[in-house]
Amino acid sequence: MAADLSQIVKAYDVRGVVPDQWDEPLAELFGAAFVRVTGADAVVTGHDMRPSSPGLSRAFARGAAAQGADVTEIGLCSTDQLYYASGALGLPGAMFTASHNPARYNGIKLCRAGAAPVGQDTGLAEIRELVERWSESGAPEPTADAPGTLTRRDTLEDYAAYLRSLVDLTSVRALKVVVDAGNGMGGHTVPTVFDGLPLTLVPMYFELDGTFPNHEANPLDPANLVDLQKRVREEGADLGLAFDGDADRCFVVDERGEPVSPSAITALVASRELARNGGKGTIIHNLITSWSVPEVVREHGGTPERTRVGHSFIKAEMARTGAIFGGEHSAHYYFRDFWNADTGMLAALHVLAALGGQQGTLSALVAQYDRYTGSGEINSTVDDQTARLAAIRAAYEGRDGITLDDLDGLTVTSADWWFNVRPSNTEPLLRLNAEARDTATMTKIRDEALTLIRSRPTP
Repeated sequence: MAADLSQIVKAYDVRGVVPDQWDEPLAELFGAAFVRVTGADAVVTGHDMRPSSPGLSRAFARGAAAQGADVTEIGLCSTDQLYYASGALGLPGAMFTASHNPARYNGIKLCRAGAAPVGQDTGLAEIRELVERWSESGAPEPTADAPGTLTRRDTLEDYAAYLRSLVDLTSVRALKVVVDAGNGMGGHTVPTVFDGLPLTLVPMYFELDGTFPNHEANPLDPANLVDLQKRVREEGADLGLAFDGDADRCFVVDERGEPVSPSAITALVASRELARNGGKGTIIHNLITSWSVPEVVREHGGTPERTRVGHSFIKAEMARTGAIFGGEHSAHYYFRDFWNADTGMLAALHVLAALGGQQGTLSALVAQYDRYTGSGEINSTVDDQTARLAAIRAAYEGRDGITLDDLDGLTVTSADWWFNVRPSNTEPLLRLNAEARDTATMTKIRDEALTLIRSRPTP
């Protein structure tokens, strides 16, 4: 019987429980299908520290090689290190990780040569179809005359050197930085990337352990930042950095132990990337980043471009506009000079360079990039997403001084505040983000919106 992969092949990656939903035989079929769909004669693979990752990655490599592709295996790596290898070697890539998901999960992030993303509309649907068919009949005979080779290659030093070449770190003063790797791949990459910099590194949870014994490797959840915040204060450190499981996202904590908004980091890095490019360039930001982002971009000579939430939209707009940088509220940061791919490590180097290039504190530095009060993302379970959005629209439509737009869900904007409500694609949720010029206004508009979202629909 053919496998049903609808539960594990998502919009932009493969992700599910091992071995319940997928296993090494399926991974081997994914490798064969990836070569068939991309037409690649060579691919690069990498994997995180999860117990199931080495076996799944090797099985994928076997499947790809059986179809005639030469496979370069870079082994343990962060997701952005795999993107580096795909870009630098000019090869399609496969990264085995489930990012911040619990230990029993694993997945595959696929890209074409130059780290170009593979999603449902760019090959993932065809890959799924082939794997489902072959799971019943077996993979077909290879079209190549001979199987491909499997070669191991270490890219960590080259990856670190490339990142450091993109940021001027020559004038960084001595800094004390606490890094919480969450037992994820940051523990593997940070020591090499930071080597030679004038930093006193205080490592937390650098032991690679895919069972995540200390806390989830998901810094988007405030509960997972508590240990880092406490340690920064105890150490009297200049800042703290937290990476997620596959170390492609980076969160920043200031010297007081207070989290720095990813919007403020987006604005700070945007100003630096614009300076690197002569004060010209397009900066991409999703529609729920702070008003601070487009303001700072314009002040530094750049052109802000607003897009929907989600890395596929950011990457598509990066490619379409030739943007030099893009940022999201979720601490994904995208760089033209990194093949339009996201790398939290490069954003972290920018923060270190900006802080270390002057004498003030991080909280003082980021204050100029953090100008408004935001609610953060608030999720509400609803019976009918469409009906609730319609009720919100009806409440605000036609009011003086208020505009509505539908780029992603519904955004309601006034002179002093805005909020966005967008539906989850996978759960019966509405996600609210609100921002205003002061806390009282933000609280009022947030509560108004939540009342409309959570009120019972009229029969």
